[in-house]
Amino acid sequence: MSGFFAALGGGGMPFLRNALFAGLLSSILFGALGSVLTVRRMTSLAGSISHAVLGGIGLALFLSSRGIVPGLPPIAGALVFALLSAVLIGFVSLKARQREDTVINAIWAIGMSLGVLFLAKTPGYVDPMSYLFGNILLVSARDLWMLAGLDAIVLLLLWRFYRQVEASSFDPEFAAVRGVPSDTVFMVILVLTAVAVVLLQTFVGIVMVIAMLTLPAGTASHAARSLAGMMVFATVLAAVFSTAGLATGWALDLPAGAVTVVLAGSVFMAAASIRVLAVRLASKKRGRVA
Repeated sequence: MSGFFAALGGGGMPFLRNALFAGLLSSILFGALGSVLTVRRMTSLAGSISHAVLGGIGLALFLSSRGIVPGLPPIAGALVFALLSAVLIGFVSLKARQREDTVINAIWAIGMSLGVLFLAKTPGYVDPMSYLFGNILLVSARDLWMLAGLDAIVLLLLWRFYRQVEASSFDPEFAAVRGVPSDTVFMVILVLTAVAVVLLQTFVGIVMVIAMLTLPAGTASHAARSLAGMMVFATVLAAVFSTAGLATGWALDLPAGAVTVVLAGSVFMAAASIRVLAVRLASKKRGRVA
């Protein structure tokens, strides 16, 4: 670990500092959006959009390599597919009144399959593993500014519309009766999640995006008493996991993203186990008293 902090403080490895800042900035999105998705029981949404993004990446690479749209960046195709997926999920869920999980699973499978097909027809070799797992050490200063901008937008919207988000997250039907535009809040959450997934998967990969939008918020849900508290606790946990994962990966020469997911998953499982044991002990005490 001392080697990591020495390298971090030195002037010869700016990419390591960029990776640390990227992890901290990403933690705000993981904590805020992950908490809302967890409360709404839509954590699989992140997985669906993340895998649909692979279809957009494959399409962009195919069009660029064939000269149909020269120079088309993969992130452009990813953003288009992510937004289309979010809008489609929202439209079908709200208008057709279908269960979100059915639509989410369909988009998950179709998007990833399209990505594989486009990559198979793209001249040259394209390694899909780089998009699945990413490389946080390749984050640039421009990427950090983009992340900071999205963080600012998300925090501003939460500060301005927190009551509406909270009400529509716990009970959207009752919130709608009270005059809260639950459908609009739902669509905005979908769009923000789609944009966040595109940016985050570029830095840390699809697998880590899915895990970090789920595990810190899931762990925080065991202790938080409100949505705001859950967001803050999940953000802190995500920051700790990402920093510890980066430091451990650097010290042991392991992929930082994979280490981060293992740490977050281990803490989540430990917290869940402790919660189960606490509930059982409380039940036994009540039984004895009765």
